[in-house]
Amino acid sequence: MVEKNVPRPTKRARLTEAAARIVHQQGVERTTISDIAQAADVPVGNVYYYFKTKDDLVAAAVSEQARQLELLTGHLNELPDPRERLKALINQWGAQGETAARYGCPTGTLAAELDKRAEAGLDAEVGNVIRALLDWVAAQFQELGVPKPQDKAIALVGAYQGMSVLANALREPDIMKRESARLIQQLDAIIADTR
Repeated sequence: MVEKNVPRPTKRARLTEAAARIVHQQGVERTTISDIAQAADVPVGNVYYYFKTKDDLVAAAVSEQARQLELLTGHLNELPDPRERLKALINQWGAQGETAARYGCPTGTLAAELDKRAEAGLDAEVGNVIRALLDWVAAQFQELGVPKPQDKAIALVGAYQGMSVLANALREPDIMKRESARLIQQLDAIIADTR
């Protein structure tokens, strides 16, 4: 049964989600306000009511990525064991093969693109999203009693970024699945070494 009274997301929410998706697919420089308006099903003129500049929309895209990360880690935190949380995260990465092969990692590609711009600020904001992921992963390693949890987090997230870049550059979605399986084996070995 379909619910009749499910509210449609607000225009602002639709624009924010569309900005995150379109910027990931096309990059900041190739994305126009018109592209985002069309994807959000919002008249172009209405966009300026919510976002005065394209950079405001890019900032909204970064905020949406942060929100999506919070949702993901919140869901993973429902798992009782940090080992299972990390494995679920890695499996999530592995399931992104097609998307990674076409567009790369949403946050990683945006960080690389924004870092090349003369204007400062947005690059630091996207860096905060990556920092939040690193901190969450480090907290899982800490809970497991793994030595140097921050170093292990950097290695794990760095491996994810690397496999995303390779999947994208080579247009090979299977890289994500293969490398995720390898990361799970490494995770098991790291945990076994601490016991």
